[in-house]
Amino acid sequence: MITLTVAAIDRILTLMEKENEKDLALRIAITGRGPGGFQYNLKFVKTSEKTEHDEVVDIGPFQIFIDKDSARKLNGATMDYIEDGYRGGFEIENPNSVWDDPVAQRVQQVIDHQINPQIASHGGVITLMDVKDGAAYIAFGGGCQGCGMVDVTLKQGVETMIKRAVPEITRVVDITNHAAGTNPYYKPSSGGASPFGG
Repeated sequence: MITLTVAAIDRILTLMEKENEKDLALRIAITGRGPGGFQYNLKFVKTSEKTEHDEVVDIGPFQIFIDKDSARKLNGATMDYIEDGYRGGFEIENPNSVWDDPVAQRVQQVIDHQINPQIASHGGVITLMDVKDGAAYIAFGGGCQGCGMVDVTLKQGVETMIKRAVPEITRVVDITNHAAGTNPYYKPSSGGASPFGG
């Protein structure tokens, strides 16, 4: 199960004191996947809110509640609190793969090691949302969300690289809401160039 560093425990206790309530526990849940791995939700709840489906980690001064689905993916993880002058926050080092399916794992590796480093120059990021029936479903974020060159980036870069590395994938589907993009690298009317040279 998850372990906490002394720094994480101390920070949680400090935050609990500020809540000014008794009988609090920390609830940790995995809420999705992102470019850096799992996405987490941390919140304080009353100890009375524990459900029969929760795994309980007794830290000593407080308890952690984790739903069964999240608990499986948090086995062996370590939560730390980092404060280095520029930033402060909780970090979870998790050795578990974000995907159970080996095909999805290989697609994720292509995105992490080949695609995202290239589109980072345009402030972009791609998140793998799902893999099923030979299709990889992705979402563009950052400078790629709403970018005028996203179709070129998808067809000439992302899809080509994924299909070449993972032959089980026959198509790549963009499920991004591009209308919600707030800072596209190229506005749809301004043209531009794909980070993949299109």
